[in-house]
Amino acid sequence: MDDSARPAPERQTGMNSRRIELTMRRPRFTLYAGIKPTLVIGERGQPTQWGRGTWQVPSDQPVAIGVYLFNRVWHFGRAEATLDPEDGAAWEYRAPMLPFLPGRLGHSRG
Repeated sequence: MDDSARPAPERQTGMNSRRIELTMRRPRFTLYAGIKPTLVIGERGQPTQWGRGTWQVPSDQPVAIGVYLFNRVWHFGRAEATLDPEDGAAWEYRAPMLPFLPGRLGHSRG
């Protein structure tokens, strides 16, 4: 069977999914430079970029998401949230100004 006739991967596994939009924001002035965030969705980490991006999550069950910064020595700026199926699709992570403070993760304000 060729790839065009193959069902989408989410249909093969039976997982219903939706996309969320997550905006990664960093302060204008920080005491760290060149560090990019790491996003964790359901225990799977993936490096990301600053700015806006979209990710696929299950639409029929809660999923834990987290973001942290890593400077090759320690993790910092950690923030976590649980997305329920009825939650909105727009989320925002705000990195801390100092490398020993937590970040903030929540619904986007607009």
